[in-house]
Amino acid sequence: MYIVKIAKNQTEIDGIIDLRYTVLRKPWGKPKDTATDDDEFAAVNAYIELEGEVIACGRLQDNGRGIGQIRYMAVHPDYQGKGLGKLIVLKLEEEAKKHSINTIELQARDNAREFYRSQNYTVKETSFKLWDIIQHYLMTKKLQ
Repeated sequence: MYIVKIAKNQTEIDGIIDLRYTVLRKPWGKPKDTATDDDEFAAVNAYIELEGEVIACGRLQDNGRGIGQIRYMAVHPDYQGKGLGKLIVLKLEEEAKKHSINTIELQARDNAREFYRSQNYTVKETSFKLWDIIQHYLMTKKLQ
């Protein structure tokens, strides 16, 4: 059984950033510092750990006016397709409700659209191409 935790310290954040880099940046030849920003402790970082290694993560930030944004979702390649992403999204939605967030937005990479659709997110618009390579789509969901 996998347990979703909320990061509370720098060591946990470092493990999350390592996974983000491995999954979201390294395959594209981008530096590790692109896998983080200055909002780590202002946001809610959810993660799943196995034997001391972060294997799934996602972040919720409060964008104001009842709108939150999920960012930096990543699941280690060896654990994809096992429902870990769904567990992370459910935890972030639960946390969003605690922070009076009633709508979640996210920028989904093309290869993640179907995953988010399966979690009841809808495409609002085609948004941007990251590094002029990876098409993203603005997706939203109203929380109940």
